[in-house]
Amino acid sequence: MFNGQVITLMHEFVSLLLYPIIVGLGCMMILAVWETGIAIGERFWGLRESSDDIDTQVFEQMARRRLERTDILTRVSPMLGLMGTLIPLGPGLAGLGQGDLSILTNAVTVAFDTTVMGLLAGIIGFVLGRLRRRWYDEILSVEKS
Repeated sequence: MFNGQVITLMHEFVSLLLYPIIVGLGCMMILAVWETGIAIGERFWGLRESSDDIDTQVFEQMARRRLERTDILTRVSPMLGLMGTLIPLGPGLAGLGQGDLSILTNAVTVAFDTTVMGLLAGIIGFVLGRLRRRWYDEILSVEKS
């Protein structure tokens, strides 16, 4: 069905994706740290001060943008982690078939590291998203009443 050239081309393309995925995971971790800092500032200073004289529409737009960022963080990070897990396992298993355990060891290390990074960024995004939804709902319910 597929000839060897198509499979080789697909394998090379997928192998090239590993580095952009690792860079993407790094960006997701930076975003997770950034969003954590913003959430801490919101909780202890920003929301308390802005809740006194708040324009509901402006606040809802700001809340929607921040929740979208945490939703992206929650959903995309584990996907990138899974891709970063699967991509190096192909060459690692090929190395095992050739008897070269160092290739397998390196591949499994990269696979586990990308999995952990993706899950960690996803967990941070999930927790921040849930907390923010609650905080924003509390402010909007006080404003409407």
